[in-house]
Amino acid sequence: MKKIIVVVVLLAVLLLGVLVAVPLFFIDPLIKAGVEAAGPRVARVDIKLSSVRLSLFSGSGEVRGLVIGNPEGYKTPSAIQVGHAEVALEPRSLFSDKIVVRRVTLVSPEITFEGGPANNNLKRIMENIQAAAGGPSTAAPGEGPVKKLQIDEFTLTGGKVNVSTALLGGKALSVPLPDIQLRGLGTSSEGITGAEVMRRVFSELLGRVTSSVAGVAGKAGQQAVDAATAVGGSASLGIDEITKGVGGLLKKK
Repeated sequence: MKKIIVVVVLLAVLLLGVLVAVPLFFIDPLIKAGVEAAGPRVARVDIKLSSVRLSLFSGSGEVRGLVIGNPEGYKTPSAIQVGHAEVALEPRSLFSDKIVVRRVTLVSPEITFEGGPANNNLKRIMENIQAAAGGPSTAAPGEGPVKKLQIDEFTLTGGKVNVSTALLGGKALSVPLPDIQLRGLGTSSEGITGAEVMRRVFSELLGRVTSSVAGVAGKAGQQAVDAATAVGGSASLGIDEITKGVGGLLKKK
């Protein structure tokens, strides 16, 4: 009788170990595959992740090697690169209709601004996201119902913008990006869609990037004007063109 009890206990422990280990083994690649499949449907650009690590016990995790590509027609390799991001969520919420994320922190992202004030890579992606956020929240065939989200705190810190615009005469420049912090996304009972989260984050990002680029373009334009003035009146046409170009970048769109 004792041997039977021991065997039953051992089988129960083994079964418990399998039930715990299987989700832990498969959750990371499932998240990676989900992001790489759902993200492009919203932003209409390639989105890749190098790795995802998430603990179902503590809810803490990290994402490495996030790369958001550029829309067709742009030459720079990517729009956004994030080497490291930290996540903290409520583990139990993964099995509910709304996933509760306590904190998301993007560390030292690199954003590439390619184009001009009216047409640039980031604005194009933003337009794609807005179109997706305004449409029906449906999953792809075979994926099941779309889960809603709650993000208590989103932080982007230590970022920089690589500027690629004709207004700088082909000169490559990098400028620091002010930190971004958003709170209370999807805290209502119905939560928020992934597309709407992307829209809110990207809207804030685009505003900060545009402001940073306008500042550096204004300085570069003034330096070009000063240099042209120093060589005499023969450069007056170039001065006018530079001034108009920089003025157009600084206008609110």
